[in-house]
This record gives sequence, structure tokens and C-alpha cells, in this order.
Amino acid sequence: PSLFQALHQLYYDPNIENKNLAQKWLMQAQVSPQAWHFSWLLLNMDKVPEIQYFGASALHIKISRYWNDIPADQYESLKSQLFTHITRFASGSKIVLTRLCVALASLALSMMPEAWPCAVADMVRMFQAEDSNVDGRARCLALLELLTVLPEEFQTSRLPQYRKGQVRSVLAQECGSVFPLLEQLLQQQDSPGFIKQKVLKCFSSWVQLEIPLMDCENLIQAAFTSLQDPELFDTAVEAVVNAISQPDAQRYVNTLLKLIPPVLGLQEQLRQAVQSGDMETSHGICRIAVALGENHSRALLDQVEHWQSFLALVNMIMFCTGIPGHYPVNETTSSLTLTFWYTLQDDILSFEPDKQAVYQQVYRPVYFQLVDVLLHKAQFPSDEEYGFWSSDEKEQFRIYRVDISDTLMYVYEMLGAELLSSLYDKLGRLLTNTEQPSTWQHTEALLYGFQSIAETIDVNYSDVVPGLIGLIPRISISNVQLADTVMFTIGALSEWLADHPVMINNVLPLVLQALGNPELSISSVSTLKKICRECKYDLPPYAANIVAVSQEVLMKQIHKTSQCMWLMQALGFLLSALQVEEILKNLHSLITPYIQQLEKLADETPNPSNKLAIIHILGLLSNLFTTLDISHHDDDHESTEVKKMPAQQGPNPVVVVLQQVFQLIQKVLSKWLNDAQVVESVCAIFEKSVKTLLDDFAPMVPQLCEMLGQMYSTIPQASAIDLTRQLVHIFAHEPAHFPPIKALFLLVTSVTLTLFQQGPRDHPDIVDSFMQLLAQALKRKPDLFLCSNLDVKAVFQCGVLSLKFPEAPTVKASCGFFTELLPRCGEVAPVGQVVHENGKVLLQAVLEGVGGQASRSLMDHFAEILFALNKHCFSYLSVWIKEAMQQDGFPSARVSPEQKETFSQQILSRERVNKRRVKEMVKEFTLLCRGLHGTEYTADY
Repeated sequence: PSLFQALHQLYYDPNIENKNLAQKWLMQAQVSPQAWHFSWLLLNMDKVPEIQYFGASALHIKISRYWNDIPADQYESLKSQLFTHITRFASGSKIVLTRLCVALASLALSMMPEAWPCAVADMVRMFQAEDSNVDGRARCLALLELLTVLPEEFQTSRLPQYRKGQVRSVLAQECGSVFPLLEQLLQQQDSPGFIKQKVLKCFSSWVQLEIPLMDCENLIQAAFTSLQDPELFDTAVEAVVNAISQPDAQRYVNTLLKLIPPVLGLQEQLRQAVQSGDMETSHGICRIAVALGENHSRALLDQVEHWQSFLALVNMIMFCTGIPGHYPVNETTSSLTLTFWYTLQDDILSFEPDKQAVYQQVYRPVYFQLVDVLLHKAQFPSDEEYGFWSSDEKEQFRIYRVDISDTLMYVYEMLGAELLSSLYDKLGRLLTNTEQPSTWQHTEALLYGFQSIAETIDVNYSDVVPGLIGLIPRISISNVQLADTVMFTIGALSEWLADHPVMINNVLPLVLQALGNPELSISSVSTLKKICRECKYDLPPYAANIVAVSQEVLMKQIHKTSQCMWLMQALGFLLSALQVEEILKNLHSLITPYIQQLEKLADETPNPSNKLAIIHILGLLSNLFTTLDISHHDDDHESTEVKKMPAQQGPNPVVVVLQQVFQLIQKVLSKWLNDAQVVESVCAIFEKSVKTLLDDFAPMVPQLCEMLGQMYSTIPQASAIDLTRQLVHIFAHEPAHFPPIKALFLLVTSVTLTLFQQGPRDHPDIVDSFMQLLAQALKRKPDLFLCSNLDVKAVFQCGVLSLKFPEAPTVKASCGFFTELLPRCGEVAPVGQVVHENGKVLLQAVLEGVGGQASRSLMDHFAEILFALNKHCFSYLSVWIKEAMQQDGFPSARVSPEQKETFSQQILSRERVNKRRVKEMVKEFTLLCRGLHGTEYTADY
């Protein structure tokens, strides 16, 4: 197509395919040698802006990316052509003007400083020269546009590192030609608003070049004056914030001190904005105050003699934190200030003790005030108002409260136990004051503050917690938000309750009552789970009651699935601390209704709704067995040593239950063998039980292995292999229990090998799990590979095939298998023989992956195989790699014979013993093979 046709297609053709083709073609045209010629033609004044824009873009691409193609003797003509066109477009299309300015900026950056000294001064001079054809204002705007894009182009330019530093310092010196002009334009009475706006934008752009703050002083002051002009307000805010926030600014403390008074001078404007509900203005002024405080608190605190003016700034920021109205509906400013309080606290606590003591005296009261302000801001609005909020506003408010909670937790480091006492006193006064009944919002916020701290800080040594636990039952709970916070506060104190068990009865009834309310589902269930986990040895007196209430809410189906699962985990913790016969009695009453349901479901014809019911019941059982652990594997509390249960006699209660329901589970399975989710849910029950019970699970091993074998032989599923792997892991060193597991392992292997013959491509999950099973067997029980009926060669070939799968997890698992297999060459004879006879095929597959067949994210895993081959089959590898690399175009047509030779020598060199180096060699080589070496893609690699 011709250029104009392609551009017409790109802009006007409704067909998306044509647009894409045109775009592809035009991108190639932009980088072609002809672009120099056609770009100027496209910039003719008779063309439409879209076409002119494409011409200007092509020029910019050529200058910025193909600078080395331009002969030095053409620099000057290129420069003057660009100047001419910029002047021509000064009163033309804005987008084309900007693109041309970016092209000239790129040219200037590449020529500075040798080929074009004083580039910026030249630009200023060129545009100030009288030119009768172009109106002065248009020329002024074109110059400002050029000066604005110059620093921006520098930030994104592809200059090499050493040139970047050089050009940055030249530009910083050249600000002497720019700033006086900008000051003059801002101070002229007759400068129109749009010019001043452009000036402020230009200043914003230049301050990011790390120009000394004192050189910016006059312009910053001028920007402060511009804040009074509503039309310039936003741009002036950006300019001031950018100037104050540059990292280099903290070196100029005197200038920073001079900036405090004008910032404080904005307080009147801020108050008026707040009164009139002008959120934009209050937001902008707050940004300026926070920029000065947050970026320079350390430098300003250091100026001890100016402590009062800095304190005044801190108080101004406090006003912004406590700005009236509810976030995010009536204000969006307060959230900007939270990080400032972290920074200020860090800076105060980093001083040496004497200086810190002085500042603590000044700032402790400020931080106590901050806590009051934050808890006020965290309050919910009235129920009526909250009802009108959108779900998005409610979610933003929730996140805002989490940020406040984190801030309070941080402030605790500064204020310590006194903070908890003050919260407790306020709550006490609030709840006992009969004269003025308080709002629920006020109570909730104070509790929320308490919970924020207790969740992460150890409050075991606090003397106010007993009082707080005593106050909680006095709270009249009138709505969901307050009830939730009461629940979460009790949950946060569960570890404290474990050390003070007499207090459990004060709060447990509240939690059990809340369980019956679907609106409190998450908070009540998670709190009960925490109490059952932390306090289980003190709960036997309450166990019957907890089980009864839980059973009732489970039967009424009050809670969603995930909360039902948590509730079962809570009951597992609770039952773990009872006597065995008590556990069995409770399990019986808890599980019987579900078993009866499951028996009914097992007789029905499979359909989607009974499938969900089956998965739900199996999930409840697995979650119960996840935490029901009478051997106390998970106990790490020192205090529980005394209370440990006597060793139980007879089988583990979980095993008793599993044996009772085993036939029923088999019956369910026989109907649902085709369904991966049901099979997974069945396997999960046993997997969770094995993980928790460990050796106690032994009595179940023979029947489970038999069932898994039948399942897997009928319809292979990944979850069955994963459970087999778990059994191998736990019972590998138990000769008494291992024979059935060995038989299962051999059965799974032979069924999977058959699957490989039929075509494993549709089952990447099975192949993934199988490779993990083989790796586990090699790790825990390598002599499984000595069995006469295990075809090691076939297993090896399956591994090689799996390395070529497109699914990354499967390839990773196969790499893991070979990383375990190769070290066994010496000790397991059949493995050694297979590797020596077929290792070349493995190497070939690894090199294909490195050559570009496999995802780049897997290269470290391939490197591990090379490392293992090197370590355990070095003499073979040196022959294999030579032979493999002699193939033409292998492993990629992009690498030369010399590059292949270099890689082979590196791999076989002395450095082969260093795994990190081998990984680096593989990364280098894979980039060469993919043609990515030295491109921008490798930067993040």
C-alpha cells in the first residue's frame, strides 16, 4: 500500500483487521531509511493533522533510536529544518507541534554538549528573535512547549548511563537561560492565564532534573502567589510539590526554612475551602504541606532553634488529617497525611537519647491528639447516611480504616502502654456515663483502636485488658458494625485469654450468641476458631455447649461454605483437648447427620446439585480432621506442658471414624469416579488426616492403598497420585506399613506408563503429579527403583517427553524428577544404566528447551539438570554435548558454531561446580538462541 493509503486505513477504516495490518506496515515504514525523505513531505501544510503527526513521529523515532545512522555533517541542516517547522506549526496543530518539539529535544540531547554547546540558550534566542510572520504569543507558546518537553524527553531517553550523567549536569547549568524567562513571564501583568499555566508546567518539568533548590526559590515563591488564582491553582500545586519533593532538596535547609511561612500562609485559604466544601482546593493545599513535612522532617527537626515553626507545620498537617467530613464521601484529603506520621515518628526515634527526650516532650502530646483525631475519622456515619453510600464508597472506607488501624499500631511504638490506658479510660467513661448516652459509632471506634493494637502487639503485660474484658459485656450491641468489632476485639485477645482462663466465661457466651446471626458470620466464626485454637486446654467445661451451638447453626445452614469449613476447624481444635471417649461421643453426634445425608446422596443418580452437597459434606469432614490432633504435634505453648493429656490407648478417634465411613466413601466414589472434583474431595479427607495424624494413620494404610489403586486403575486422576506421594513421604521408613504403599506406587507407575503410550497431552496435571511422585520416591525411598517390575527406562523416557510439554508447571516438575534421579546413578544400578544409555536424549531435550522451545522462566530448572549431569555423569556429558552441538541449526538457528563451542566449553569448565554460574551461563545462552541478547527485553531478566 502507499503511505497515504495505510494512514487512511489506520485512522478511518472501520475494519479492525485492516487497522492492525496498516499499523504494522506503518511501524516498519517509520524505521525504514525512506522515513527521512517522506517525513518532511507528510509535514506539508496542505496535509491533515493525523498525517502531519505521523511524519513528526517518524522523525522523532529516527532521531531517538537511530542516531548513529545520521552523518555528523547533517546535524546542522536537520536542526534548522526542525526550527523552521516548529515556527511554522506554532499557530498550527497542537499535537504536531508537540511531536516536533520532542524531535528537536531528542536531537539536542544527542548533540549536547560537544556538537551543540548552549543548546537551550540557542533555543530561547531563536524564538525571541522577531519574526513578522508569526504572532509573538504563538512563538512564546512554542518555545515553552519545547522547553517543557526537553527534560521529559531526557527522563525517557535511551542515552547510555555515562551520557545521562553528563547531559543532566549540562541541562542543570542551562537552567540559567530558562528560569529568568519564566520568572519574567509570570510577573508580567499582561501575561494571559494560558501562558502562565504553560510557564508553571515548564517549571514543573525542569525541577525534576535535580536543580539546586535555591535556584528555584524565586519561581517557587511565584508559584505560591499563583495559588490565589483559581485558573492556575492545580498547575501551581504540581509545580510547588515537584520542587519540594525532589530528593536533592534536603541539602538546602535554609531555603526549606524559608518555605515554611508561605505554606503556613495557606491556612486561611484552606479553612475557607473546607467551609465552602471546595474539596479540590483543600486537597491541593494539603499536598503542599505534606510534601514539605514528609520529605524533609529529618532536616527540619535538626534545626532545633526553629522548632516552633516546624511544630506549626505539623499542626497544619494535623488539621488536614482531621479535616471535617466522612472519607471518601465528603473529603479525600485525610488519607494523604498518614505516611507523614510514620516518617515523623521514625525521625524522632532515630535521634540520640538526649535529643530524642526533648522531642518526645514536644511530640508525645501531638501523637495523643493524633490518636483522638484518627479514631474520630474512623467512626461510621449515621445509619441513615451510611445507607446512601455506594458499595464502592463503603469499600474505600473499609480500606481507609485498615490504614488508620496500621497507623495506630505504629504509633503504639511511640506512646506504649499509656496509649492502651487512655483508650480504656475513654471507653470506661463512655459506657458508664448515664447522663449522656453515647452513640454506637463512638464506642465502636474506641474498640476498633484497641483491636488494631491487640491484633499485632503482645498485650499480655497490659494491666487494662482485664478491665476491658469486664467492659465488653456492658456494651449494648445495637448494630452489625459494632457487633463485628466486638467479635474481632475478642478474637484479638484470644492469646491473652489462654493465659487468663477465668475470663473466658465473660466473653464466650457473646461469641456463641453471635454465631446464630448470618450478618456476623465472618467475625463470629473466626473469633470462635481463634479461641478454640489458643484456649483449647481450658475449654473442656464449655465443650458440650460449643458443640451444641455449632451443630445447630450448621444444621440451619446459617453460614456460607467457607465459614462452615472454619467452624469445623474450630471444633477440631476444641475436641483435640478432650478425653478419647468424649471425642468419640462428640464426633458421633456431630457427624451422624452428615453421614445419613451422604448415605441418601450416594443412592441418587449423579446430578449437579447433589454433587455440590457431596463436596460440601466431604469438605466439612476434611476440615474437621485437619485440626483434630490428640498427639499435640502442633503445640508450641510452653504453658501447656502441664496440661498435656495422658497418652491415649487404642486407635486414634479420627481413624475410628474413617473406618466407620470408609465403605460409604467407596460407594460415593464408585458413582463419581468420572468427576475430578469429587475424587479430589475424597482424597482431601485422607490427605488432611495423614498430614495431621502422621504415624497414627497407619491402621488405615492397607484399605486406603487398595481403594486408591482401584480408583486410579479405573480412571486416573491427579489427586490420587498426590495422595500416594503423601503416603510415600510419611511411611517411607516404616517397614511394617510400607508394603501396601510400595504396591500402590508400582501400580500407579504402570497405569501412568500406559497412559503415556496412549498420548498424555490431554493430562498435563496427571503428568505433573506423576513427576512429583517419582521425585518424592527417589528422595525418600530410592530402592523403589530396584524393583524388578519397575520399568526405569520407560519412566526415564516419560520424563524426557514431559520436558517438552507447553505447561510450565509440568516442565518444572519433570526437571525436579531429573534433579533427584541423576544423583542416584551411582547407588541405584538400574538408574545408572538407564542414564548412561539414554542420557544423550535427555541432554538433547534440555538443550531444545534452552534453545527456545521452553519458557524463559524455566531456565533455572533446566540449568539444575545440566548441573546434575555435570556432577554425576561428567565423562558422558563431554561426549554428548559435542555430538549434540554438531547438528546444524541446533538448538537454534540464531547461534553460530563459535557461540555453541563457547557455551559447551563453559559448561564443561572448572566453573561447572558453581551452580549459580551454571545458571548464568544458561541464561546468557538462551538469550543468544532467542535473538534477545543485548535488547531491551533482557533488562528485566
